[in-house]
Amino acid sequence: MNPDTRKRLNLLPPEALLKTGEVDHAEWNFRPILGSIIRIRYKLILSLLSGRRYRRMLEIGYGSGVFMPELARRCDGLYGIDVHPNQEAVVETLSRFNVVAGLFSGSAEAMPFESGHFDCVVTASTLEFIEDLDSACAEIRRILAPGGSFIAVMPGHSPLLDLELWALTGRSAKADYGDRRRLVIPTLLRHFTAQKKLTVPSIGNSVIGIYTALKLCPG
Repeated sequence: MNPDTRKRLNLLPPEALLKTGEVDHAEWNFRPILGSIIRIRYKLILSLLSGRRYRRMLEIGYGSGVFMPELARRCDGLYGIDVHPNQEAVVETLSRFNVVAGLFSGSAEAMPFESGHFDCVVTASTLEFIEDLDSACAEIRRILAPGGSFIAVMPGHSPLLDLELWALTGRSAKADYGDRRRLVIPTLLRHFTAQKKLTVPSIGNSVIGIYTALKLCPG
């Protein structure tokens, strides 16, 4: 990874996190063992951002805003969209940490942004929750500016990873994701061209894979 990603992540602290829904587990970032695994997602995104500063960046599925202090360092204008209706409370929380973000409540399948508005869109472990991913991909393509990048991190879909999730959290991956995880990457590659791919572990397969990260552009 880029040396920049080895620095401590600038996340919202656990006491500032607002629970925004059943699948918002931002507090897991600070648990022993599990937290070090969860935070890999953010380090992968930062590595694919490659130290570049963006004009306008959108995070899809921002949740409690836990990752936004880090993203705010890398863009002039930060935005977020999520299905939960708590955007005003998250904006207030972020402001206490000097983070300014334009947050919206809505679906990735129909976003309230002008075409070509963003030169970077990022998302961490969100796409596997979206029912109509083809529509979401079409929307992401629409709102990306020419030459823009879409950076996405997806969890693996292995029995080993699912067992680990259950052991550490008591949560069922099947209940959270259904069968959507195995469809995410093939769907993305129908709509975008992959510029770079990172996996954790770096040498692995579907049995042991934890995360896959892709830097994509409209193709």
